[in-house]
Amino acid sequence: MWTLQWESRRENATRAFYFTLSVYLDMDMLSYLLCLIVLCLYVLIVGSNVLLIVVICVNRSLHEPMYMFLCSLFVNELYGSTSLFPFLLVQILSDVHIISAPLCFLQMFCIYTYACVEFTNLAAMSYDRYVAICCPLQYNSVMTTRRIAILISITWFPPFFFVAVTVFLSSSLQLCGNVINKIYCDNHSVIKLACEEPRVNNIYELVMTFLTVCVPGSVILYTYVRILKVCFSGSKQTRQKALSTCTPHLASVINFSFGVSFEIVQSRFNMNNVPSMLRTILPLYFLTCQPLFNPVLYGLNVSNIRNLSKKLILSKLQHFF
Repeated sequence: MWTLQWESRRENATRAFYFTLSVYLDMDMLSYLLCLIVLCLYVLIVGSNVLLIVVICVNRSLHEPMYMFLCSLFVNELYGSTSLFPFLLVQILSDVHIISAPLCFLQMFCIYTYACVEFTNLAAMSYDRYVAICCPLQYNSVMTTRRIAILISITWFPPFFFVAVTVFLSSSLQLCGNVINKIYCDNHSVIKLACEEPRVNNIYELVMTFLTVCVPGSVILYTYVRILKVCFSGSKQTRQKALSTCTPHLASVINFSFGVSFEIVQSRFNMNNVPSMLRTILPLYFLTCQPLFNPVLYGLNVSNIRNLSKKLILSKLQHFF
């Protein structure tokens, strides 16, 4: 039965030069309001992340492992949001919601690398917190400049390689359609258009998921189990220190996992019974809320960043006026 189904689809094989994004709604005048909202969100994301990157880079007192990982996180959020928001603004104002095949695969590459780098960066940050809380006396000898450089390199380079292979495999498929039921390009939607069963793509997707999700997730789980053991067996001062340093990071991990879960559910399951507006908003959660959430979370909770950010803003305002 499956063989006959794939054979019949092969007869309709075409080379896709563009894809149609079918989830966009015809909102007429409301499109201008939505465009304004999206533009404001993007300006807020860029402004808040750039501010914190500048604060960390300019102040030598923040040239410590935790802040280096935070800087990497903020850079990634600028990268991820920029891969979506300018395109989203164009699509909202456009009457025809299409995207060329090369641009589709480029967007897929950017969004997937953003997600993978975010998760591996959060794993590196959890390791840093584990060393700081569980091995405080060895912290400076363990978290050397060389170790930080290696961790940040692992955070960025392997995800780019893994996703590049994914995009190459998907772009090589023969497709029997060009309609993507989302507001941006994603790998699973393209695979569903394949004329033949994409066994290699499916196997590689499982391997990539293990390497970019399960491995970092295991690191995060292991480090927090060890941190909790230290908290329960340690003094009140140790618990307070662990709580103050781990709460923002844990909140960020939960928020990002929540957003990625929305994305997986929307990609893997039939969402035809879900209202169109909800289908439009849910995939945007991990690309919008994380870049907005982290600068606010760390800017307000980490006193060094908060105080230096205030000082930088006030000095610029005084200079301007």
